[in-house]
Amino acid sequence: MEPSPPRSPSLGLASGVGLVLSSMIGAGVFLSAGFMAQDLTAGQILLTWAAGLLLALLGVAVYAAVAARVPRSGGEYRYLSEWLHPAFGYLAGWASFLVGFSAPIAVNALAAEAFLETMIPLPGRGLVAASLIAALTAAHALDMRASRLTQDGLALLKALLVGLFVVLGLALGSNAWPDWAPPNASPTFPVSAFARSLFYVGFAFSGWNAAIYAASEFGHPRRDVGRSMWIGCLLVGVLYLLVNWVFVANLDPSEAMVVFRYDEEHVTLGHLVAGRLLGPAGGAAMSVLAILAFVSAMSTMVFSGPRVYAAMAQDGFLPRWLAGQSGRPPLGAVLLQGALALLLVFTHRLQQVLLNVGGILTLFSALVALALIVRTLSPAAPDRPGPFSAIAAGLYIVCAGWMLWFGFADEPKLLLWVGIVAAAATAAYGLTARGRNAKKS
Repeated sequence: MEPSPPRSPSLGLASGVGLVLSSMIGAGVFLSAGFMAQDLTAGQILLTWAAGLLLALLGVAVYAAVAARVPRSGGEYRYLSEWLHPAFGYLAGWASFLVGFSAPIAVNALAAEAFLETMIPLPGRGLVAASLIAALTAAHALDMRASRLTQDGLALLKALLVGLFVVLGLALGSNAWPDWAPPNASPTFPVSAFARSLFYVGFAFSGWNAAIYAASEFGHPRRDVGRSMWIGCLLVGVLYLLVNWVFVANLDPSEAMVVFRYDEEHVTLGHLVAGRLLGPAGGAAMSVLAILAFVSAMSTMVFSGPRVYAAMAQDGFLPRWLAGQSGRPPLGAVLLQGALALLLVFTHRLQQVLLNVGGILTLFSALVALALIVRTLSPAAPDRPGPFSAIAAGLYIVCAGWMLWFGFADEPKLLLWVGIVAAAATAAYGLTARGRNAKKS
């Protein structure tokens, strides 16, 4: 397999941590506790978030071990292609290309537009969302320095504002242990409700692997890609626990039910707490924070996704013009992703698509863990991972498998989506591989 085109190193540890922070922190952390509070106590809610952090750290241990041995851009496409089989990498790459990045970009753009509309009147649906996508696409398409500064600035601002929310909540809100009980309280430990909550918390933690997609652009990828994931995931995990403490200490289940009307009202638990502590200005500030969270997450995906497509193009699985040039962003890939995201902005039922895609991407992360175990057990493999990484990979596979099983049981259509994506990508891989072999001969 040909190497990916080298790009001038422009990312350091701080930028890598910023990628992880931007990708992980979204609206989910400001909503999930409201759903959980109907079945779980305050302690059980915090336990769920701690368990979600543990699962994410298992994933980080796996990906950091792989990234140290495969310090090249492309993410799951690259890892699965080199350590398992090119067909699995191709499946992961196409899942990323079709919906793994473009669909979340469109969803976040529409969410930012919806929150802005609660503050000021806007023109027709999708125009602001499309403008955000176009602006970020331009920022990340033309110049590496502008791309990095845009990403770093948004990440820093979002982290500071979430930290400020926590500080205000701890300083001005209640810090007494909450005595409320969930309306659907169980006399024993609510295993089913805990499992359901962990499934969604797991997706709230998604994004801890954001640094891997641009590994080639780190000055020291073998060292800093893994460190970026460890530091970023731990910081976000601590923030998530503190944010949820502010929620459970200051709201009760009846107030938290506002999240069930989120699609219509665009009010989060953060709005309730900020409004109570700071008045109407607090609610407006929370909307600004939500918009920034969405835009920052968009920026990370606009930056990261094209690195996957560029790697696939260099390997002959996508048109060569998507590979880009050394020292510059992969212009063709950035523009193609932006065009697909713009198309999806005006497509309905996008949230359902995104939910199904989350399960598909979890499956591919479990395959990366499997690839690490296979590599560890292969005596002839150079630079084999150590036993700690293999143990973490095994635990991650068990946890991810359990989450997927629960997701399939809760949403049977998810299994259908996995089958459709796998069948379509397998057929496309067969045709592409045949064409590549014909060119070589």
